[in-house]
Amino acid sequence: MSEANEAIQQCEEHMHKAVEHLENELTKIRAGAASPGMLESVKVDYYGSVVPLTQVAAVNTGDARTLYVKPWEKNMIDPIEKAIIAANLGFNPSNNGESVIIHVPMLTEDRRKELVRSAGKEAEHAKVGIRSSRHKAMEAIKAAKKDGMPEDAAKALEAEVEKLTATYNKKVDVLLEAKDKDIMKV
Repeated sequence: MSEANEAIQQCEEHMHKAVEHLENELTKIRAGAASPGMLESVKVDYYGSVVPLTQVAAVNTGDARTLYVKPWEKNMIDPIEKAIIAANLGFNPSNNGESVIIHVPMLTEDRRKELVRSAGKEAEHAKVGIRSSRHKAMEAIKAAKKDGMPEDAAKALEAEVEKLTATYNKKVDVLLEAKDKDIMKV
């Protein structure tokens, strides 16, 4: 019986991680306003090592449409600029000798729809993770039933897993709906 309870606990942890991962992925999808999170995926060549941009520079917003990347070392301006272009985020960075400046363009209607589809794909990945966790927990409950777990205890655990699944799927739906509204807001 404790194995089944442990499986349910692991199931909930995995579902929670799936939702956390979705939240993280959705922050990378820009909705229009400039955000330092837009550059999270940028990796910079720092003296032969590839490191995240945040390890070689500070990223700040100037206004709703501008990002400023201030490198810790001035000689990193060119590698940072190249890394931003190579990340293929649709930005055209420039520099003023002190920092890299990125003007975030307005989103077109087609681009907004594309971003909504992308957010939907990320939400579906999260739901697949949730279903996978549910399946593993249900298998553990079946195994516990074969090992002598009472039927009513197994039914109660199965109901608990279904409730967890519904709760986490709802969280995914709420996150996706909020992101879609954010993206489509002009």
